[in-house]
Amino acid sequence: MNINKTLLATPLLTMLSLTCLSASNTSHKVTHMLGVDFRPSYVFPTHDFFRGANTAGKKINQSLSGHLKYGFKFSPNTKMGSLYPYAVQGIGVAYNTFFNSKEVGNPVAVYVFQSSKIANITQKLSLDYEWNFGASFGWKKFDAIDNPQNVIVGSKINAYINLDFLLNWHISSSTNLLAGIGVTHYSNGNTKYPNFGVNTIGGSIGITHFLGGSENKSDGHVRSLSLQPFRRHISYDLIVYGAIRKKGLFPEGEHPVLAPGSFGIIGLNFNPLYNVNQYFRTGLSLDMQYDESANIVHHIANENMPSDPNELQFYRPNFREQFSAGLSVRAEIVMPIFSINVGIGKNFLCKGADTNDFYQTFVLKTNITKHIFLHTGYQLYRFKDPNNLMLGFGVRFNAR
Repeated sequence: MNINKTLLATPLLTMLSLTCLSASNTSHKVTHMLGVDFRPSYVFPTHDFFRGANTAGKKINQSLSGHLKYGFKFSPNTKMGSLYPYAVQGIGVAYNTFFNSKEVGNPVAVYVFQSSKIANITQKLSLDYEWNFGASFGWKKFDAIDNPQNVIVGSKINAYINLDFLLNWHISSSTNLLAGIGVTHYSNGNTKYPNFGVNTIGGSIGITHFLGGSENKSDGHVRSLSLQPFRRHISYDLIVYGAIRKKGLFPEGEHPVLAPGSFGIIGLNFNPLYNVNQYFRTGLSLDMQYDESANIVHHIANENMPSDPNELQFYRPNFREQFSAGLSVRAEIVMPIFSINVGIGKNFLCKGADTNDFYQTFVLKTNITKHIFLHTGYQLYRFKDPNNLMLGFGVRFNAR
């Protein structure tokens, strides 16, 4: 299994198993949902390829996707249903087109999603959010002979991340019409080159239908369960992760080159989090990472730059140039099964330009048990430069 398939498999396999369990545990524990939506989007012109420097000679500035989704929400007679009466989680499949199938392809995305209410606007209208996290398959990747103009996408499989803010109109007790705006990011996490990424912003319109009963039937039952009052506390997440990556080099006075081979990454996070309520945690994280590719541009062994990048050789940098430790501020939204954790930090122990900077993290935690979770994350440098994936697992101490 390559790194891109692992990116999808960690949360998706968990969701599949939970979905099968929910279906077999009889309908009184969950309410099932079917949905469909369409998302026309604007493609950010982050490279000349999108501005018309392609074989077709046309701008690539729009995309369209159609989505089919299955989801479920916990019933009000369960603890999860009482604590999170509006949360829906499930699996989606999407067909995407960028109106240039020859050079870009028409990728199909498979993802897990979660949605919930943010606030009521009227009795029948609410402001909701939905996130999607998975992988997209079927991209036409860069090829020096067959697809030389596409220097954007370097792999047939890319991560798929989406966030929507939606107006949810409750047409009936079981059917909703949703419309809003969202942003989408496609990338392979530097596991292949090139990896400029594809970013879109656009609209969304769709409909959902809850099977076997009212979507809002839980509202009148939330107080029927005797739940212990929430006690604020500090929990401690210890995370170990790894990944592989490609490395682009920018030698002084030379053209950019791609270093041959792949490089390993291993990291550890210790993340104390103050649990404000059952929906939100915040705190600091001690982040340590060893990146086998860090600062290798300063240790090229060749006397002259070879014409073939595969002939590049390196002296191994010392440990301090490839190890970094930093502190980040973290915020985490807690929902059934999943938690979304974002952070902004700065390395305080580092040496060299590749690690001496601010970094940002986006993490999906998928709960396996109360104390163990899967960790699927992505790290950026300087708010824009893709750095590496973060695939691993975590242990939570003092979970309540």
